Amino acid sequence: MAFLFNFVAMNRIDRISAILIQLQSRRVVKAADIAERFGISLRTVYRDVKTLEEAGVPLMGEAGVGYSIMDGYRLPPVMFTREEATAFLTAEKFIEKLTDSSTTSYHRSAMDKIRAILRTAEKNTLEDLDGSIAVIQSRSQQQADNQDHIQTILNAITQKRVMQLDYFAYHTQQQTSRMVEPVGIYYLDSFWHLIAYCRMRKDYRDFRLDRIKGISITDDVFSGQHPALKDYIAQTAREHKLETVIMRIQKNVYQYLTSQKYYNGFVSERLDGDEWEMTFLTISIEGFARWFMMYGDMASIITPDALKDRIQEIAQAIVKK
Repeated sequence: MAFLFNFVAMNRIDRISAILIQLQSRRVVKAADIAERFGISLRTVYRDVKTLEEAGVPLMGEAGVGYSIMDGYRLPPVMFTREEATAFLTAEKFIEKLTDSSTTSYHRSAMDKIRAILRTAEKNTLEDLDGSIAVIQSRSQQQADNQDHIQTILNAITQKRVMQLDYFAYHTQQQTSRMVEPVGIYYLDSFWHLIAYCRMRKDYRDFRLDRIKGISITDDVFSGQHPALKDYIAQTAREHKLETVIMRIQKNVYQYLTSQKYYNGFVSERLDGDEWEMTFLTISIEGFARWFMMYGDMASIITPDALKDRIQEIAQAIVKK
């Protein structure tokens, strides 16, 4: 980035270099995204972009769309800092434990390429740190077999190809064959999930990867526009009308909740004296009430009143029997 010294002051060099890297890493980058990432105003973004243009970077900008770099323009490989390299190493530990064999293999290949351009000092640092970072799955965390499907699904998403799934539906205990249009994947509570438009059900469905027994990408390209994964998840949460629950439970009982709390919508917790105050977002007051009954003599509900009333009704029904 030495050519930029003719155009900018020293305290702007790092930021403008980072903006150029951001522009090279994506097809289109919005000015608002640059401003948010670097904590600067839009006016400063426009000034920095103009500096890049004056330095000879072939930028194309379209109002309301964003900036892009003309095809074929690339700077020589960027050297990673020590902190960036160790961040890659940390991510590798998570990928090994929480994804599947194909994803792990591809990431190791990428890490080899990253190591190849590191300076000797950074290479030595990674080797020294390799044995000092570990991701350990807890006893309560379930061991899920993702069936090595992650990369296949991501390829189908990229190519907008319809996939055929052989899926074991847990609620019916039946094996079914589905033709689906993939939207995205996410990780939650020990399991990877696929969100896809199911042509058989004519609606969006959530498929757990460990229950997909067979998968193949067809030649059928779908043209329909699906919502972004984060938008779909947000919309689903709104439709389910999640209810906030706050409860308190004795400290000596807390350890027995284990992974049950996650299945009931656990959000956060804080220790207050001899009790834990816990916050949940639940889709079912009825289900939460019946789970809470297991610890009812050692816990209390702070809110909502509807949950307190339902617990009381269940307790009274039990007494009458």
